[in-house]
Amino acid sequence: MVGRYGEDVLAGDWRRRKVVPEVDAEPDLVVEDADSGFCGAVVGFESGAVVLEDRHGRRRNFPLLPAAFLRDGEPVTLRRPTRAPVPAARRRTASGSIAVAGVRAQVAKASRIWVEGVHDAALVERIWGDDLRVEGVVVEPLDGIDELATEVHAFAPGPDRRLGVLVDHLVPGSKESRIVARVNSPHVLVTGHPYVDVWQAVKPAALGIAAWPVVPPGRPWKEGVCAALGVAEPADMWRLVLSRVNTFADVETPLINAMERLIDFVTAPHP
Repeated sequence: MVGRYGEDVLAGDWRRRKVVPEVDAEPDLVVEDADSGFCGAVVGFESGAVVLEDRHGRRRNFPLLPAAFLRDGEPVTLRRPTRAPVPAARRRTASGSIAVAGVRAQVAKASRIWVEGVHDAALVERIWGDDLRVEGVVVEPLDGIDELATEVHAFAPGPDRRLGVLVDHLVPGSKESRIVARVNSPHVLVTGHPYVDVWQAVKPAALGIAAWPVVPPGRPWKEGVCAALGVAEPADMWRLVLSRVNTFADVETPLINAMERLIDFVTAPHP
């Protein structure tokens, strides 16, 4: 007599012995191939198979067999959606521009963008680096702008060799505004922001503070900020500031406007 336990419950393919839900293989649905353990998101279909992409960008094709996949650890049968898949959202760079897939960085153009120091250069790279590489524009840090007119003359700007300069604390009546006034080449554009230092162009909310500390006149600004926020060294503070910047939304509008104008200027077609 065949008993209640007369059948080997482990025999055969257990995944096909139970009713398994069917799931539409929508874009970005994350599943695991039950046999290989490959886990990835649905990115499309090829020759009747579903294409999965893992977090490292590796892609593999899997046939749409019954109970061939796991979703949240449970077996599922994937099926191709009957309606047209919704196109994946366009990836945007940190600057907010639409990322161009499959485009390598261009060979550097003769045109350049100068910024006042290494902190400015690092912040610009953080936000606009992808855009600048596609355009082939190099950002070079200066050691201050006291000799800006001399350095611009040595650069020898021209129609095919344009120069953009980003200046900190560029406000009417400032020392910076007087220095900039001595640069008058039509092939040079100088823009700037009103902040004492490029640190201050990062929104306080990105750092979890209500506002940047007010530093008394006569005290170095960075040292005053570190003292007010309880940070030992400016280098430590800068690492913290830069780590909190992920996109253009983390910096103030005047910096964004200034950089966008410079990029447009140095990449504009020669008339």
